[in-house]
Amino acid sequence: MAKNVLLGKEKERQVKEQQKIAKAKNKKKRRSPARFFKDIWNELKKVTWPTGKDLLSSTLAVIVFIVLVGAVIGLFDFGMHSLFSLITA
Repeated sequence: MAKNVLLGKEKERQVKEQQKIAKAKNKKKRRSPARFFKDIWNELKKVTWPTGKDLLSSTLAVIVFIVLVGAVIGLFDFGMHSLFSLITA
């Protein structure tokens, strides 16, 4: 029985050592702020930006949707207000 416990502790020690080694390998070096901003600029170059026409049509679609949802909520609010006025009056 003592031998089993010893093997268990030895295995646990090996696992901890392996974790330390893996952590050391995965540890990245710190980069300078200039490198950080250069990386950001390079990533922004990869972005596919919408054209002016696409941007305008998307913006108009969002505005129309907001107006419609606002109208629906306004009508619902007016209806509920009228209903509660009838109940409480």
